[in-house]
Amino acid sequence: MKQTNYHLFDFLDFDPDLQKNEELWTACRPTRVVATGHGIEFTVPFQKQLCQNDMAADADVPRVEHRLLLRLYSNDVLRLTIKLDDSRLAALTGDMENDEMLQFDPSLHVEPLAVTEPEKGLFIVADAIGRTRARLDIREPQLDPWSDLLPPPQETLDLTLYPEGNGKAVRLSAYDHFSPPRYDALPLAFVKRNGAIQGTTLSVECAADECFVGSGERFTKMDLSGRTFQLKNQDGQGVNNRRCYKNVPFYMSSRLYGMFYHTSAYSKMSLADHSTRSTQFLAEEPQMDIFVIGGESPERIQYHYRQLTGFSPMLPLWSFGIWMSRMSYFSADEVNQICDRLRREHYPCDVIHLDTGWFKTDWLCEWKFNEERFPDPRGFVQRLLADGFRVSLWQLPYVAEAAEQLAEAVEHNYIAPRPNRKSNGSGSNFSTLDYAGTIDFTNPEAVKWYQGLLRDLLQLGVTCIKTDFGENIHMDAHYADGRTPEQLNNIYSILYQRSAFDVTRDVTGDGIVWGRSAWAGGQRYPLHWGGDSAHSWDGMAGSLKGGLHFGLSGFSFWSHDVPGFHSLPNFMNSPLHDDIYVRWTQFGVFTSHMRYHGTCKREPWEYPAIAPIVKRWWRLRYRLLPYIIGQAEKCTVTGYPMVRALLFHHPDDPTVWHIDDEYYFGDTFLVCPVMNSDNCRDIYLPEGEWVHLFTGGHWQGGRWYKRVSVPLAEMPVFVRPGSVIPYYPDDVDCTDQMDLSRSESLRIDTEFRGLNF
Repeated sequence: MKQTNYHLFDFLDFDPDLQKNEELWTACRPTRVVATGHGIEFTVPFQKQLCQNDMAADADVPRVEHRLLLRLYSNDVLRLTIKLDDSRLAALTGDMENDEMLQFDPSLHVEPLAVTEPEKGLFIVADAIGRTRARLDIREPQLDPWSDLLPPPQETLDLTLYPEGNGKAVRLSAYDHFSPPRYDALPLAFVKRNGAIQGTTLSVECAADECFVGSGERFTKMDLSGRTFQLKNQDGQGVNNRRCYKNVPFYMSSRLYGMFYHTSAYSKMSLADHSTRSTQFLAEEPQMDIFVIGGESPERIQYHYRQLTGFSPMLPLWSFGIWMSRMSYFSADEVNQICDRLRREHYPCDVIHLDTGWFKTDWLCEWKFNEERFPDPRGFVQRLLADGFRVSLWQLPYVAEAAEQLAEAVEHNYIAPRPNRKSNGSGSNFSTLDYAGTIDFTNPEAVKWYQGLLRDLLQLGVTCIKTDFGENIHMDAHYADGRTPEQLNNIYSILYQRSAFDVTRDVTGDGIVWGRSAWAGGQRYPLHWGGDSAHSWDGMAGSLKGGLHFGLSGFSFWSHDVPGFHSLPNFMNSPLHDDIYVRWTQFGVFTSHMRYHGTCKREPWEYPAIAPIVKRWWRLRYRLLPYIIGQAEKCTVTGYPMVRALLFHHPDDPTVWHIDDEYYFGDTFLVCPVMNSDNCRDIYLPEGEWVHLFTGGHWQGGRWYKRVSVPLAEMPVFVRPGSVIPYYPDDVDCTDQMDLSRSESLRIDTEFRGLNF
């Protein structure tokens, strides 16, 4: 759409020709403020605007009133809810709704609030110990009359929230306009189309130097200020564009508050973009339910967010080992040869992944092994298990036209019916297979059917299911619980991954999936990887950016395809570059999970010039597993991700809010991957003294180091003096050979001269 510089069109998506039946209704001063048993209830009138470029009240249409409810939850969380019709949101005064996104921590409960009016038109909302939690000002603005050339501003909703009490203010954007007709943001408004409320918007003031992070897996700079995002899950088709596999309607501000929009609707989030004075959110539904989250640090804000949406469970030890895959292995013999060589040449590895080629027809997902190429599936899987290899299997949540399960799925509505079939809507980027329908995880019987298909595989000894896709569903289908495809699309990934996670845990004892799509709350069903990156430096950089923002969106665990999924310029057939293979391996060692995967050979011996370097870094990965496991367990009970932006530990350093090519791996390692062919990089070290992990050299922080030379076999990793790092004393071929009670301590003391591995 061409930019018009009118808020009505550029953010609210009205027809620029004003030919459609569209209405904008804006919030006015509340007419009633009262304390209830649930919180503070504001009666808010809404005024219809004239259908024109510049906003002006339509005085011929009566105002309509709606209730806006403010609640306080323990641990500095404020909740602001408005329900504009009889849609799916529970009753306005309901508490702790059960839906796919929310999983309230038992410690959360609603705190009492009281309201006073210390002067006429100024309402103060306070908690039980007298701390101010909100301020509503309905007084007339002060004026110094001089000209009546322009109309006065319209009534507005001037509401300020204090999630931590008294101090930090989060104010709705009551006065974000140039002249009164030319508004750049609205504090609260709704949109009607053809007589029905189809969108709700809310805006919050921001500071000129404010930074924003999170919102899902963003393949862009660390500071999201000045960006607008469509929160609509879709196949990202790489990691260097606006498309996004994993949207999360949550952001965190450098002013140290978080904002969670409790919705799965298609949405738009503008972070100081359409207006540099406001963050703005538009959801395509007739309600707004937001949580404003306080906290004295990024970790505490993330912790409180997880108290609302759930914590990631711990993953099994073997999952932190190396996963080997390509797209794809096509026979038991091929897999056995690769696994035998891994063991024979002592490349440590724990998981072998079979991608699209284990079916009778490549990509035709029938949840059954090809009988010719995998003649004895149980024997095949059990042989690998005996040698320390877990088996992961690819599949997807759509049923193909030629699948043997199609008739059964259609008969019982296990795939959502498509009575007026219009479009495919789902499927593969690499195949022309037609997918007949989307498995309907809103139908409990379909869930049981799907889990039965997976159960048969898991009972053979398979240990993980790759829950690929799930970003798109068929938009011409009717889903069992009555939600429209638009209402279901974003949340579908949780229903899908939960089904696979639960049955895997039931059969194997280990709750795990390998998923690509996600939404708020999906962290309860780990783990997720970063999608189809290019085997390139920009693919590596985009992957890390996505992982950092994903970790800032409530997810503990994250992986990526080493050394990139596809090649360039030929998607599947251009050669891989040795230096990218090595640099991506080094990066992968210091991420929560490490899988080799892509469109051609990924085994290290296929690249003989660098294979010895790769083996060395693989062995280091296993030596670090005691540290990794300890950090992973910590991440499941805190607000920390495994791969975390520097701002988690240095929020007062303005520089780190702009750094997206360095990160912490757990509490201890500050990792600076090299992402170019020049074998050098700039390094920023926060304040204090740092020790180079591999040389033992001491570096002073609070400064940049420009164009630091880094030989191919090395990578800059820094630790603090005095650090103690759990470390395994021996090389192993897989985690089955490890006894973590034998772990030793690597001490970064005055005698430390660098880690030799």
